[in-house]
Amino acid sequence: MSDLVNTFEKRIANFFGSPYAVAVDCCTHGLELCLRFSKVKSINVPRRTYISVPFLADKLNIQRVWKDENWQEYYYLTDNTSRWKIIDAAVLWRENSYIPNSLMCLSFQFQKHLSLGRGGMILTDDKETAHTLCRMAYDGRIPNVPWKEQYMDIQTIGYHYYMTPETAKLGIKKFIDAVNEEPKQWVIEDWPDLSRMEIFR
Repeated sequence: MSDLVNTFEKRIANFFGSPYAVAVDCCTHGLELCLRFSKVKSINVPRRTYISVPFLADKLNIQRVWKDENWQEYYYLTDNTSRWKIIDAAVLWRENSYIPNSLMCLSFQFQKHLSLGRGGMILTDDKETAHTLCRMAYDGRIPNVPWKEQYMDIQTIGYHYYMTPETAKLGIKKFIDAVNEEPKQWVIEDWPDLSRMEIFR
């Protein structure tokens, strides 16, 4: 992991008011890592959201529960039975909006307010959880240590979901403009009713 990624993580964490941030290659992979980490058995999916989210249930072999929810800015994938509140906050851009005791996933996809083409971030307030999620995103490795020097000590399953330094560099460059500009106000009609799709029946 490069200094650029570390710098970008700190800027996003400070803006959202989160103690820790873990950079990933996209929001969907951030959600996947959180679900794997939390070992949840089911997820609550709004009928109107991005299509990759309900596919996570099939990918991870967990139950998908459709919800009629007129959500704004973010929604919860897990209920109160889970240790962590896992939140899809892909369209959220608001200062000091981190929700304590949550794993909140952000998106920097090209249509989002901080548009980097691709990329995401997981916000958390637990240091050890941040370290574990970082290793999961980074092929199971400890960042900043060549994997050949630690391969006998790798104990975390990794998924090659890390953010590249090039993406982080672009994020740092565009961050100030994003802070100073008003974000788009997304509405529920921006997404179709996914539960009506044949593939989800």
